Amino acid sequence: MTSNPAAESRPWTELPRATFDLETTGPNPLTARIVTASLILVAPDGEVLRHGEWLADPGVPIPEEATAVHGVSTERAQAEGAPVKQVAYELASALGGLFADGVPVFAFNASYDFTVLDRELKRHEMPPLTPYPVLDPLVLNKQVDKYHRGKRTLGVLSEEYGVELENAHTSAADCLATERLATAMTAKFPQLAMDSGGLHRRQVEWAKEQAADLQRYFDKIGKQATINGEWPVRS
Repeated sequence: MTSNPAAESRPWTELPRATFDLETTGPNPLTARIVTASLILVAPDGEVLRHGEWLADPGVPIPEEATAVHGVSTERAQAEGAPVKQVAYELASALGGLFADGVPVFAFNASYDFTVLDRELKRHEMPPLTPYPVLDPLVLNKQVDKYHRGKRTLGVLSEEYGVELENAHTSAADCLATERLATAMTAKFPQLAMDSGGLHRRQVEWAKEQAADLQRYFDKIGKQATINGEWPVRS
């Protein structure tokens, strides 16, 4: 893990941060392919400093149910998208540069997005990315609001915290809403305003504990499911 000493000692809220989101071909991160991606760099005051967008041709048909979510058809991806290998390389390079500078990267349900990218890199025989530091509003919310009632989707939590989310399930909209949600959540739970490296390491443990709690609940009610607590990349 590469770190920036100055960033390591200051709360993430005082420093630039980035936010990352993918839209893909399906819900399983081990097999899903990238369709669109967004990576946005944000100043400490929330101003957008840089905004990158990618449209990929995933090399496989995009299922109709996935198109219904994000709006990108197989035909459009083939006509307008860059080869997915190129998109994965550019994304990994951009993210790697941010991580090398100690810039935290937000991703909602980070273990999905970073696992999809990890598998794309493996699929195309490219070097792996080590995501650090990553901040995940879903893991954070489960930790600070353990008895939250109802769903914890990005849409639900954005509405709860007064975060604007237009064009949900486009990578650009979800991307910016993720950073805004984390900021609003930290205003309510100031214990989250710590250095990003320390918060990353805590989330690794929190994600394991949260998965174990859900596994115990499923076992208790007889639901056949295996919950993976690896974060931010599933093996």
